Amino acid sequence: MTDVTRILNAIEQGDPRATEELLPLVYDQLRLLAAQKLSKERPGLTIQATALVHEAYLRLVGSENPQWDCRGHFFAAAAEAMRRILIEDARRKKYQRHGGQHNRVTLNESFAQENGTIAPDDLLALDEALQKLENEDKTKAELVKLRFFAGLTSDQAAMALGISHATAERYWAYARSWLRLEVMGEES
Repeated sequence: MTDVTRILNAIEQGDPRATEELLPLVYDQLRLLAAQKLSKERPGLTIQATALVHEAYLRLVGSENPQWDCRGHFFAAAAEAMRRILIEDARRKKYQRHGGQHNRVTLNESFAQENGTIAPDDLLALDEALQKLENEDKTKAELVKLRFFAGLTSDQAAMALGISHATAERYWAYARSWLRLEVMGEES
């Protein structure tokens, strides 16, 4: 059992000191994931990697009765928390006072603009499509969250989900195609 798993079990048991021990062990990895994700966002984003990590961490350990089975489950929860934070930020910016009057930018095949960034409206469209995919196939949706929002590699995401590398690659190809068709269908 790794230190992270031991501490996660202690948090689940209600040990108040365990949350203080967890952050130093996972901070660097969470910071790296947040930095990777934010590097794909549009320039001028108001949230920075450090703030994203802190907000996600507070949501994770601040929730009532947090339960994580293992290290992979914790990082999957962290990826989901980061995704939700970015979605909330995109929704907030969509309002008129935050630039909501700008024209919608269409997604290309890679869900990104030429400079590799994602516009708030595009992120919202992707999130809606991802929610539909989650209703159809939860594992494929989780894989997308880990790869796209948390910045994990195929091997890291496969390990977190407990599936083989080959299965992760097949699921990734399917999910990307499915999401692309779903998002393009919304724009037509």
